[in-house]
Amino acid sequence: MRKFFRKIHLWLSIPFGVIITLICFSGAMLVFEDDIMRLINHDLYYVEQVGKETIPLEQLATRVAADLPEGVAVSGITVYPDSKRCYRVNLSKPKRAAVYVDPYTGKITGYYQRSPFFKTMFSLHRWLLGSRPEGGKIFWGKTIVGISTLLFVLVLLSGIVIWWPRSKKSLKKRLSISIRKGLPRFWYDLHVAGGMYALVVMLAMALTGLTWSFDWYRSAFYTAFGVELPAGSGHGASPAKHSSRPAGDTESRAEGQKAARREIELAGWQQVYERLAKENPRHLQITLSNGNAQVSNNRMGNTRGTDRYTFDPRSGEITGVTRYKDAEKAGKMRGWIYAIHVGSWGGITTRIIWFLTALLGASLPLTGYYLWIKSLYRRNNSGKRS
Repeated sequence: MRKFFRKIHLWLSIPFGVIITLICFSGAMLVFEDDIMRLINHDLYYVEQVGKETIPLEQLATRVAADLPEGVAVSGITVYPDSKRCYRVNLSKPKRAAVYVDPYTGKITGYYQRSPFFKTMFSLHRWLLGSRPEGGKIFWGKTIVGISTLLFVLVLLSGIVIWWPRSKKSLKKRLSISIRKGLPRFWYDLHVAGGMYALVVMLAMALTGLTWSFDWYRSAFYTAFGVELPAGSGHGASPAKHSSRPAGDTESRAEGQKAARREIELAGWQQVYERLAKENPRHLQITLSNGNAQVSNNRMGNTRGTDRYTFDPRSGEITGVTRYKDAEKAGKMRGWIYAIHVGSWGGITTRIIWFLTALLGASLPLTGYYLWIKSLYRRNNSGKRS
């Protein structure tokens, strides 16, 4: 039995090991993306000096909108409870674009777009740097990542059988990592014992990550937890496509109408923000857009747990609310899948654990290759001697 699983472990790892290393390494790089960006771009995210009063959201949005290029509009504002943080003014395009503004002076501190490094890491992690094909063709990058992750799960499970000690005495050896018996022994221990220490976390990352790769798996995963996934929804659904139609008179007229309505649409934002901030003193952030507001809270680690509001932009009157506790189960499930996959559910402690585990996961195929090549070398030499 052990020989059978050893072969499965080996022959699944050899062709897909490099891909698994790339997936794990790029995933590790993404764990602290926001923290790193705030650290290296401190002047973008934080104000120079905390003032006595903040400028109303309507005025800030209007000031930013006046400096935007044609065709780009303010789509929302995100406000943080930290008085030292700049407000994030979200833009209609490109994706995830925003400018940060000092809420006390109205000064734009800078323009945000995802850095090329983290863009590359994300694309590598999800699609092996591939791009979505047109016409419904197979998305090979995404498919290969999914297949590799699925096989990684089988490799981990087969590794348990291979590792399982025959006695209590051997258990201690199987769980120890020696750093004083030479580099070859260290690589061996890191592969065998290190893999066991990180097994549960690696399985959690892999099993949740597969929900982004395969529709059939995502449906089965949700069903296993008693959650019905609405048709055409989920984080694996295809993103909306950007129109390739050149801008014409109709679009220009629409932009002009939007600009003309902007003052009216922004009229009640400050009033809505103040009310929501007062009702949610422990919020993580509040985001307002045209007639909608989201109050993000840390729901026992689910950082995507939000209360959603609708309001009249003219009067600032709240017209509707959907509490996180009343939200559909599928939405909650998506939040938990994300929180577990990236390790955010337990704060900084779990993110550090997830980061180190992902790096260890990246090393396992490499140490495995080392051990395999070394065994081949020994066999060849022993054959020559005989």
